[in-house]
Amino acid sequence: MLEKFITLMLVGPAKKDEEKGATATEYGLLVAFIAVVIIVAVTLFGSALNNFFQDMVTEVNSW
Repeated sequence: MLEKFITLMLVGPAKKDEEKGATATEYGLLVAFIAVVIIVAVTLFGSALNNFFQDMVTEVNSW
C-alpha cells in the first residue's frame, strides 16, 4: 500500500490521454479577454488620463 502511494506521488497518476500545453482556442480566448479588458480600461479611464497629462504639459510649459 505504501509503495503504491510513493509511486503515485513520484510518478503521478497514469493518464491515457495526456494533454500538454494550451490549444489555439484557449490562446484565442485569452487574447480576446485581454483585448476586452484593455478596451474597457481605455474607455473608462481614457479621458481622465488625457486630462491628467494635459495638466502636466501645461504645468511644464509654464515653467
